[in-house]
Amino acid sequence: MSRERLMSRWLWIVLWCLGGGVWVAEAAAGRVTVPSPEPPGLMLANVYQRDIQLADYWVSEKLDGVRAYWDGSQLFSRGGHPIHAPVWFTEGFPAQPLDGELWMGRGTFARLSGAVRRQRPEADSWRRIRFMVFDLPAEPGDFDQRLQRMRELLGGHPSSYLALVDQFRVASEAQLQARLQAVVAAGGEGLMLHRGTSHYRAVRSDDLLKLKTYEDGEAVVVAHMPGRGKYRGLLGSLLLELPSGQRFKVGSGFSDAERRNPPPLGSTITFKHHGTTATGLPRFATFLRRRSQ
Repeated sequence: MSRERLMSRWLWIVLWCLGGGVWVAEAAAGRVTVPSPEPPGLMLANVYQRDIQLADYWVSEKLDGVRAYWDGSQLFSRGGHPIHAPVWFTEGFPAQPLDGELWMGRGTFARLSGAVRRQRPEADSWRRIRFMVFDLPAEPGDFDQRLQRMRELLGGHPSSYLALVDQFRVASEAQLQARLQAVVAAGGEGLMLHRGTSHYRAVRSDDLLKLKTYEDGEAVVVAHMPGRGKYRGLLGSLLLELPSGQRFKVGSGFSDAERRNPPPLGSTITFKHHGTTATGLPRFATFLRRRSQ
């Protein structure tokens, strides 16, 4: 654990002891500035383009799960928030950083996300979750070397809640597209491509690529727009803001439960789309999910 993260935890404990429930109430009322969590430095993916050298890349299924970072003693979300997994879930995990995805299986994201966000973990849900590891952030070698190290570290590991994401090679674009169609037909989300000679860098680059049958993006919820007709009294659409500051609405892709209890203002959602307009707005955007913190 980094010195900065350790000091941040101690700061929270000291403030709690000094101020007790009064300090917490003041913080909730917005009269005290609550320290923001420090997001872990994670490797991020660009969108796949056909002009790459496929022979340079390892391929794996893109899991429809929750990105998680194990710092050697605690699980954290992509945004730096602690994930409250049961003690028995992480028992025996390696004492070194792991980058991966909490996963319940294809088509289970809503149930998984709900379980991961709970402050008090629900044992029955966590017994269905696996931490699927796809990288070792602290290892100095390239991905070819890190993959070999992961196989040594996790192959035959005694924990049934820890597994290595399967990495494989493809010989051609036709093979890649065939694997993509097979994964999607089976209910999967897409593929990831990882350059074998790349070192772990906490940036978005072509060292890591995502390939889907559609594009996706993230935006912040600015407002809830009321529904009409059969959706009267429910959510009609979300007004969203892109990192560029541009705003647009998404009104499809929601379940009835999500229309009754929409993503809160200020939260980040993932949407899928099919390209962008001349002004940079997503075309035919559809709600996919609320991003975990």
